[in-house]
Amino acid sequence: MRRFLERGGLWVLGQFALMAAVIVSGWVWRQQWTSRLTLVLAVALFAAAATVGLWGAIVLGRNLTPFPKPDRHAVLVQHGIYGVVRHPLYASVLLAALGWALAWASGPALALALVLSLFFKAKAEREERWLRERFPEYADYARRVPQLIPWIY
Repeated sequence: MRRFLERGGLWVLGQFALMAAVIVSGWVWRQQWTSRLTLVLAVALFAAAATVGLWGAIVLGRNLTPFPKPDRHAVLVQHGIYGVVRHPLYASVLLAALGWALAWASGPALALALVLSLFFKAKAEREERWLRERFPEYADYARRVPQLIPWIY
């Protein structure tokens, strides 16, 4: 249990709780509006989420973990999708959450997806403090590569 907490396990639990809340609220409070455009946007967001998430998982390889604190055997990955955005897996989950909310036309799910984005921002900030401690070159990487949104933020 101590190792779970030391690696940032509470962040992982919070993430899964918010993801579950987005899923449940989308289904419970669905069809609050109707729009073909919303459905098209939802499909596009799901496709982007799948692409970014799969690419990020493949590039990370053995470094893939739900925990924000890097393992002692981890290496800093700066190529592939990680050369475009520092946290593609967080971006992927956010895209999927937004897509889910739009697919179900659910205001509460959309609001929770936005809460999830704030959560990921805080989780990324904490993770980056650990990454700076573990990898001296992380500060330069962070200056070059946006955190969550390619070419923007």
